[in-house]
Amino acid sequence: MTTLVLALIAGAVVGLALGGLGGGGSMLAVPALIYLLGFTPAHAGTASLLIVAATSLTGLLAHARAGRVRWRTGLLFAAAGLPLAAAAGALSAHLPATLLTVAFAVLAAFAAWRMLASARKPKDSARYRTGDLDADRPNASGPGRSAAAGAGLGAVTGLLGVGGGFLAVPALVSVLAFTMAEAVGTSLLVITANSLAALVPRIGTTGSLDWAVIAPFTAAAILGAWDGKRLADRFSSRTLQKAFAVALLAVAALMITDALR
Repeated sequence: MTTLVLALIAGAVVGLALGGLGGGGSMLAVPALIYLLGFTPAHAGTASLLIVAATSLTGLLAHARAGRVRWRTGLLFAAAGLPLAAAAGALSAHLPATLLTVAFAVLAAFAAWRMLASARKPKDSARYRTGDLDADRPNASGPGRSAAAGAGLGAVTGLLGVGGGFLAVPALVSVLAFTMAEAVGTSLLVITANSLAALVPRIGTTGSLDWAVIAPFTAAAILGAWDGKRLADRFSSRTLQKAFAVALLAVAALMITDALR
């Protein structure tokens, strides 16, 4: 019963992060699966990809209905990362658990730093709240930049079992000149594609998964994603980013401490 409750709580938090920020769910899902639910790093990465793919698809539908997804650029961004996501997913099964844990912690700390830095910059919250995505839009970068950013994101997704939204959102904003609203919605498209690509080569290498934990975790995350979209409508992106960055720093510190014991 305790395991079920923990899975439901953790799943709800992951869903809120994905629905509200367009990413970051796997940065919470992996440590939750390891430290709260007893998964190994390899099993946690595989389960996280499954959970995040299903949850991201749910969040994507919600943001698409609000007109916050730029499909053409998002599909190009995602397609560029699919081969590397699959290759890195296969490679991850042969790497030491401690190395994966440390790499994940470093990435979490980096993501927190990027989010805090981004939160200090002025945001056009009016456009974000109203969905006026075309007003005063800067010129987006070309397909070359989209492909390069997507390829790097795919490699990280496959290797560490993360959806990559915490990197996709800043990349879509700073490299491709998306508004924050577009970045959140389009990021969910990228996460879904990358997570599925990274999941396929992992399925046959990590052994059986505990579906008694994964199923309620995923269900709670999917429900949380809808509430996360409502949070994105109610609170400023700056507030959400700061709160999530603090959580990521705590996760990074915990994982580094555990790995160095």
